[in-house]
This record gives sequence, C-alpha cells and structure tokens, in this order.
Amino acid sequence: MKRVLLLSVACVLGACAGPRPDMPVSAKVTPPAGWRDAAATPPPVNIDWWRRFNDPVLTQLVETALANNTDIALAAARVDEARYGYQAAEGALLPSLSLSAGGAYQRSISQVTGRPVTQTAGEADLPLAYELDLSGRLHNTSKAARATWLASQYAHEAARLSVAGATAGGYITLRALDARLALLKETLATREQALAAARHRADVGYSPKLELQQAQAEYNAAQQLIPAVELAIRRQEDALSVLLGDNPRIIERGVALGDISVPVVPVSLPSDLLRKRPDIAQAEAQIVAADRSLDVARAAFMPTIRLTASGGYATSDLLPHGYDVFSLGGNIVQPLFQGGRLTAQAGVAVSRRDQAAFAYKKAVLNAFREVEDSLAAVDRINAQQLILTDQTTSLAEVYRLASNRYRAGYSPYLEQIDAQRTLLGAHLNLIQAQADHLNAVVGLYQAVGGGFTVTETAGK
Repeated sequence: MKRVLLLSVACVLGACAGPRPDMPVSAKVTPPAGWRDAAATPPPVNIDWWRRFNDPVLTQLVETALANNTDIALAAARVDEARYGYQAAEGALLPSLSLSAGGAYQRSISQVTGRPVTQTAGEADLPLAYELDLSGRLHNTSKAARATWLASQYAHEAARLSVAGATAGGYITLRALDARLALLKETLATREQALAAARHRADVGYSPKLELQQAQAEYNAAQQLIPAVELAIRRQEDALSVLLGDNPRIIERGVALGDISVPVVPVSLPSDLLRKRPDIAQAEAQIVAADRSLDVARAAFMPTIRLTASGGYATSDLLPHGYDVFSLGGNIVQPLFQGGRLTAQAGVAVSRRDQAAFAYKKAVLNAFREVEDSLAAVDRINAQQLILTDQTTSLAEVYRLASNRYRAGYSPYLEQIDAQRTLLGAHLNLIQAQADHLNAVVGLYQAVGGGFTVTETAGK
C-alpha cells in the first residue's frame, strides 16, 4: 500500500515535466523500393571482401592495417571507455555497501574526581544504502550507457571498414602509379631511339635540324613526367605506411594493375541496407542513448527515495565489554524550486534527441547516395574502360602507320609525333580508368557495409 502511495505521489509530482515530446516527423526516412540502375543480388558480402581481388599483397596490407592502424586502436579504446561507463551505470542499480572503522586515544579530566582519565575507543561500521528507482532514472541511465557502448562498437566497425577501404584503394592507386611510371619509361626509351635516329639523320643531312629539335623536345616532355610520378609514388607509399601504423617505408607489390580481379559485389535492397552499415547502426544507437537520457532528465522532476542501514561494533577500555550498534533510516528528496534548471535540462535532452534523429536520417540518406553513386561508378567507368581499350588499340595502329609513312618519306615527322602523343595520352587514360574501376568496386563494398550485420539492438 505504501509503495502504491509513493508511486502515486511521484506521478503527480512528475507531471511538472509535462508531456513527453515525440521525435520530429521530418526526421523520418522511408527507404526506396529499389536502386535506380541495379537489381538487388541476395548473396551476402564476405566480411573479408578484399580477398576477392586475388592479390595476396593487397590482402596482407589490409589485414596489417586492421591490426595496427591507430584510428582503429583509438576506436577500440573508446569502446572500452563506453563499456566501463555502462558497468558503472549498472552498478548504480545495486545497493552500496562500505566499511568504515575508526579509533581514538583520549585523555581528559574527570568532572567527578578531578583526576585525569584516559581511554582507548574504537568502532567498526558497515553502512548499506539503496535508492528506490521509482522514476526509472537509474534504469534509463543504464540503458543510455548501454546504447552508448553499442554505438562505440559500431563506430569501431565503421573505422575498420573505412581503413580497409582506404588501404585497398591506396594500394590500387599505387599500382596505377607504377603502371604510369612503367609506361613513361617505355615511352622515354622509344623517344630516345627516335632522338638518336633524328640526330643521325640531321648529321648526314638527310633531315632538317627542325626534326632534331622536335625529337629532343618530345624526349624532354616524356622525361619531365617521370619525376612527378615518382614523387606521387613516394607520397602514396608514405600514406599507406601511416594506414599500416608504420613509419614511411617501401610498400611491397603484388600483381600488376591489369591483373587484379574485379569481383562482382552483392547488393541488398535499400531497406536491408539499414542493418548492414555500421555508421547507420551507430546513429540508431545514438538515438536510443539520447532518448533514454531524455527520460533521465524528466525523472529529475520526481522524488528521490534513499534507504540506509548500518551495523557495527564499538568498544572502549572504560567499558566492561563492547556493544553492537545499528541504525535504519531513509530520506526522500523532492525538487520544489530549481530556478528553471530542471526544465532547461529536459529541454536540452529533447534537443539532443532530435539532433540524433536528424543525424540518423542524414546517415541513412548518405548511405543510399553512396550505394547509388558506387553502382553508377562501377557501371559507367567499366563502359569508359572498354571504350578506352578500343581507342588505344586504334591509336596504336595510327602510330604504326604514321611511323611507316614517315620512314617511307610520305609524311612529316610532326605526324608521327602527334600520333605518339595521342597514343601516350590514351594509355594514361586507360590506366586511370582501370584504377578508377577497381576503386569504384572498393567504394561499393564500403557502401554496402563490407559484410557488417547488426547483431544486437540498442533499444533492449
């Protein structure tokens, strides 16, 4: 009966908090029925998706980064912090028991005899305290801490996915730079031969000096591109080293760019994507944490009831024997006037809950956009790559014919130079398209969650 009375009083006093605000309707998001240019493919994404590129070095680099990357280590430390916070919140639900002990040596003058009196006294006590969580404040604090802990776990998974994608993409970019460097060195060797031939022809008077200068200029044009690519390679190696949690160093190489496999990425329905992206799971857990924190702020209007008990033993050499001591008690505290502080704190909690709701919507919409962009990139860049392949084949034939015409004396040297320049540009564009296509596949793996699946719900 007393418990019912207390609950009734708490509900009446808690009405000062007002009605519980709902989440903003505009924060609601409805997934589309399907993707714009692709159908869903049911098979799940492998959690070790980087192995499907069939490059052992790429696999080794990604797994090294996952083990040693500092961002992942920082995210893991935040998971530990959140877990301990949850354990502390859970501990607040239980009674607290402590031990206190004290003693003293005292010398005084007896008011009866006028003689000095000394005594040695001591006491040991076991205080016990327990808060009746009638308003649910402690339970909601625990649930908020649990949701925060889960959000930190999902943030850790998001960091792992980001590092894996950055490492795979960085390695693909490095292999593209290697291919560019090899092409430029091959082109430089060809132009060196052309320069030697032009010098010989000019020396014997067979061709004008203009052709020699043109050959020299083309040789220098190819030559000056090499240091820029070498610098880009060095910077790319240094960036990958940081991802690996290592000092800048030479990065080992695996298969050539053109031999890296292009896997087909399974894509789920947009509605299923909500459970397969760690950043979305993190945003959802943050909504739960903010919502529970709102309940905690509203519970501050309710009375706090705390029960206490203690038992112990006291002794003194002035007494013939020691004696037991104990106490039972409790208190109730009801906020009456706080200068608007509690109302303001509840308003802050509502605002933070609404912010978390809009952050969730943003994360979901961004996920849909990333999948759509990645699907379009994989398709369009692949089409571009096929066109560039045909163009490079045609331009190689143009260059061969132009070289034959020049050697036969049917066309000026400038025609051969133009054909060679165009062919070099096409080769460089093809290398870039190959790298872009592979990086688009990496981006699609990241966009669909990289094999992540939500296994625990923050709202429990």
